Amino acid sequence: MELFDTMILKTISRKLLQRKETIAVGESVTSGLLQFAFSNAPDGASFFQGGITAYNIAQKYKFLQVEPIHALGVNCVSEKVADEMAIHICKLFSSDWGIGLTGYATPVPESDQKIYAFYSIVYQGEIKVKSKVSGDKKDPIDQQLTYCSVILSELMKALNG
Repeated sequence: MELFDTMILKTISRKLLQRKETIAVGESVTSGLLQFAFSNAPDGASFFQGGITAYNIAQKYKFLQVEPIHALGVNCVSEKVADEMAIHICKLFSSDWGIGLTGYATPVPESDQKIYAFYSIVYQGEIKVKSKVSGDKKDPIDQQLTYCSVILSELMKALNG
């Protein structure tokens, strides 16, 4: 069973190794799936520094320095929160690249019953890619995997560009 596109993971691995660069992940909505993907990529131990799955505001503030007043007002789901997660995961893990991801995999009142996530990809402190991804999967795991696939694809593009 293949959870992630192996060609994309191989390309990411090759590019990061060629560049002698590293990556770390700060995620919530994907429950560690991005970390799982990188840990299973070819030579992952050579470029994947690690990550944090932070679900609540206290942990996002404590470990990823998410601004708490803003985060409280948006249930920790916004472009700003994803940016801060990506920037600070780089600092925390001394990595060149960082990914921040926060959102909803199922409809809840806080999301107006919508499914979406915000992500940011940072390189050496500068945001390279960021976007909002809307969801439509009935199964939360399928939605989480879709978010991961989108982000891995965008990371590969950023590494190629």
